[in-house]
Amino acid sequence: MGAGPNVWEPYAIRPSGCRDGGTGEGVQLIDQYREAIEAAIAAIPAGSVSSYGAVARRAGIPGRARLVARLLAEGGHAELPWHRVLRADGRIAFPAGSPGFREQRRRLLAEGVELRDGRVIAAAVVEEDGNLDRLLWG
Repeated sequence: MGAGPNVWEPYAIRPSGCRDGGTGEGVQLIDQYREAIEAAIAAIPAGSVSSYGAVARRAGIPGRARLVARLLAEGGHAELPWHRVLRADGRIAFPAGSPGFREQRRRLLAEGVELRDGRVIAAAVVEEDGNLDRLLWG
């Protein structure tokens, strides 16, 4: 399977669009923790999912779920299993019906992850704290 289109492109965060002009803490943290965030995402096994928050915790930056999303929004992460990272409530973060939503859904279904209306209903959940909506509504 090829890299395919960059489904994150419409959501990309560019330095000129940052509140601080792209030179503030968020950009510095992405640069500082890029490898750790990418390693945490790469460690999510096929057929499993994790939340942005759990990825941040595993990368050593608890409470920085948005930073994980921001890094992925930069694009250029075709080698990472980005599609295994979901919102804390188990939903795909892209708007329903968007190209990103369709691509993430396609990839998750191909790995055997069950979805209903863009929300995971059955999958192995990789969470440190047992959340992802208490391991999918428990």
